Amino acid sequence: MNPYADSSFLVSCYIKDANTASANDYLARTRTPLVFTALHALELRNAFELGVFRGLFASADAAAALRDMESDLRGGRLERIAVEWPVALRLSARFSALHSATIGTRSLDILHVAAAKTMRAVGFVSFDNRQRTLAAKVGLKVAP
Repeated sequence: MNPYADSSFLVSCYIKDANTASANDYLARTRTPLVFTALHALELRNAFELGVFRGLFASADAAAALRDMESDLRGGRLERIAVEWPVALRLSARFSALHSATIGTRSLDILHVAAAKTMRAVGFVSFDNRQRTLAAKVGLKVAP
């Protein structure tokens, strides 16, 4: 299975921010398509719209980011993969019980890690330190 990138990583691929250079470096080193789920689709679209709402960038920038994402889906840079959500939700509950009190992970962070485990992703890519810690604790190879 391809690497699983969380939404924070993917947003940095499409909207210039403090992590964009690191995201681009990782993408240049890794030619393998990244997993893209229904959760990614929701979170990325919402992140683009929230950025407009918060005045971080213009709606034209959000529209361009969405077009670039869709282009990457058509071009194979992102690969749509279905997640067995009932399995991922059960695994999320287990990860929460085992690790949230010591790591401080949020629900969606846990859900991304559980989705990656459920689909047997070869790696996990994130800029979120708590999420990276959880991913490593449950046996995922963490990058960048």
